Amino acid sequence: MKLDSKYFDQIRIKPRVHVAEERTSAPAGPACESPGCGEPGTYRAPKGRNREGQYFNFCLDHVRDYNKSYNYFAGMTDHDIDAYRVDAATGHRPTWTMGARPGHHVGESGAAAEQIHDVFGVFPGFGHRTGGGEEPGPRERPMGNVDRKSFATLDLEGREDRATIKSRFKELVKRLHPDANGGDRSSEDRLREIIQAYNHLKAAGYC
Repeated sequence: MKLDSKYFDQIRIKPRVHVAEERTSAPAGPACESPGCGEPGTYRAPKGRNREGQYFNFCLDHVRDYNKSYNYFAGMTDHDIDAYRVDAATGHRPTWTMGARPGHHVGESGAAAEQIHDVFGVFPGFGHRTGGGEEPGPRERPMGNVDRKSFATLDLEGREDRATIKSRFKELVKRLHPDANGGDRSSEDRLREIIQAYNHLKAAGYC
């Protein structure tokens, strides 16, 4: 190829910009928000509780210092911290026992009740549609094997109301407790079974 070709004369190469000039021309980011620091604030740090989604801009050194002293629970009492920890297990959303959600619901005559077939009686107030225009009768709550065993441990049939269950539990505890038997511990196993059965029925919403 000829070095004096006209095509070489048409080639233009952009001159290389010095590294220092490239850094100078680069757009500047947010500055570090630590007082007296002039470094770029390229690291974000949360502003704290009740300011979620808001961040400080720090340089590397100051974000490390901030993280060392950061405490999300600063200013909260031990009781508030424990309550926060418990609520965090459910994502800080309200919870309730199955079939016992507070609030109003549509009655049997509502349009929503016509579309719900609550065979197992989970949703109170809707009941089970019997068809043929008959009024739905009272439906007992279905019990599992553990529920039946817990009622049997308390010498109950499973149809008793809350007050009766609590009364029977207190009666058995007073009767079998070692303090009521002169320190006799022969009934401790039976007492332990009664307490476990009552705790299960309480957690299941029977009492």
